[in-house]
Amino acid sequence: MEYTSGAASWQKVLRRAVVGLLPRGPRQRRPGWSIGVPLIAAAAGLLFTTTATTAGGTPLREDRRPQLAQLIEDRREQVAASEAKAARLRAEVEEQTGELAGADGPIKAQRDRAAATRQAAGFTALTGSGITIELNDAPRRADQSLPKGASNDDLVVHQGDVQAVVNALWAGGAEAMSIMNVRVLSTSAVRCVGNTLLLHGRVYSPPFKIVAIGDPAAFQRELAASEGVRLFREAVDHYQLGYSENISTVTVPAFEDSTALQTAKVPR
Repeated sequence: MEYTSGAASWQKVLRRAVVGLLPRGPRQRRPGWSIGVPLIAAAAGLLFTTTATTAGGTPLREDRRPQLAQLIEDRREQVAASEAKAARLRAEVEEQTGELAGADGPIKAQRDRAAATRQAAGFTALTGSGITIELNDAPRRADQSLPKGASNDDLVVHQGDVQAVVNALWAGGAEAMSIMNVRVLSTSAVRCVGNTLLLHGRVYSPPFKIVAIGDPAAFQRELAASEGVRLFREAVDHYQLGYSENISTVTVPAFEDSTALQTAKVPR
């Protein structure tokens, strides 16, 4: 065995270090994937962590439509309970006001004054000659196909269709009106969400029934003159949407929604 001096050993170490710093030939170059693999692994780990945090322990691809339907049903029940409580409280206030009116002159005077305007304001039910109109979506085919040249929007009742009928009935001198057996006033907003009707915070599905008390002949004239109603009737002929008019004695319920002022605008 041969031994080298300390200087020779350090020279060898230095040469090896310098050689290690020099560029390597093509065959000695580190492959690109050896650097990319750690980067890809780090990115995948970050993605998995983000997904787990977002999911919160629940599957992200799970169909949550049943949960949404249940949520809507729960909210409907809550609204119904709140409306029942509000009606009960209104009845209690009315009863106590009536008791005070028997012994307090100013209260009785204001009570009589309010009673005289209840019918005009829509707070009493009315019965009389009138018209009932129903609007309905087109029936779906068994194979779920669409009529030639039609889209899904062509086969459903839209907000503009309902509003056109309502406006025509107001123009025909309607004394009282209801939609889906809910009393509406001239300030009631008619909105559609998809193919459902949103009225006073409640959702209704077609067919949409509109009832108005007044002169049936005047109603029919205004309906015939309405551009919106005419367009809907054309869609009825082309796509088999539902439209019917029925003249008879009808009843419109009293307005039972909140009377609190929601918004106001000062005229300029």
